[in-house]
Amino acid sequence: MRKPFIAGNWKMHKTTDEAVALVSALKAELEGVEGCDVAVCPPFIALVPVREVLEGSDIGLGAQNMHWEEEGAFTGEVSPLMLEGLCDYVIIGHSERRTIFEESDEWVNKKLHAALAHGLKPIVCVGENLEQNQSGQTETLVGGQVRAAFEGITAGQAKEVTMAYEPIWAIGTGVPAHGEDANQIIGKAVRGTLSELYGAEIAQTIRIQYGGSVKPHNVTEFLSQDEIDGALVGGASLKAADFSEIVKKGLTAKKDQ
Repeated sequence: MRKPFIAGNWKMHKTTDEAVALVSALKAELEGVEGCDVAVCPPFIALVPVREVLEGSDIGLGAQNMHWEEEGAFTGEVSPLMLEGLCDYVIIGHSERRTIFEESDEWVNKKLHAALAHGLKPIVCVGENLEQNQSGQTETLVGGQVRAAFEGITAGQAKEVTMAYEPIWAIGTGVPAHGEDANQIIGKAVRGTLSELYGAEIAQTIRIQYGGSVKPHNVTEFLSQDEIDGALVGGASLKAADFSEIVKKGLTAKKDQ
């Protein structure tokens, strides 16, 4: 069985002091919980103080984004060299980056190469919007995003990547996909495409999260599915009690399979 992995994407929330308070509470909530990888992805300004709080715990630290260049005249950007040794994970290609900031598949691919080159563990996001979903384009579009992201990535590198299927229409709306539907899309469009690229054996080792309005009351629906290995959690990761409940319920759901 692939080890469950639940990550919290805080997006543009929490001051430095608030971030420290949140992760301190989360450490206490998750003390003694085993069998599941857990990570938090706070804003860039909070990475250093949050890392200090997490020292000695099993909770990993991730960044929400990065540029692919190591340095240069890129005002406002953060490079993989800056994150190397500071973070465990980095989120790449989140739908908000793709839609609001118009990041292309090519950019996602460049970032993936750079993250792997600097020892970061990428969480690569893919997903369709509502119009694409309703017009039956989901499998083709998501599969295409996977192929584009992994262009030039070796089989050995691919095993270091976590995927996250996040239907854009479900993010922050309170209207998640149904567990069985998400499981089918992940099995066909994400893991199925990875199998085409690298073979079934390697594809079966790659963890795939679901993201999109994951809450304590519905996480079991998703984590009880055989193709879903975890969750990328947005708003519900901003409260220690909610996020820890998601971790504990998700872990129970996987153990009960």
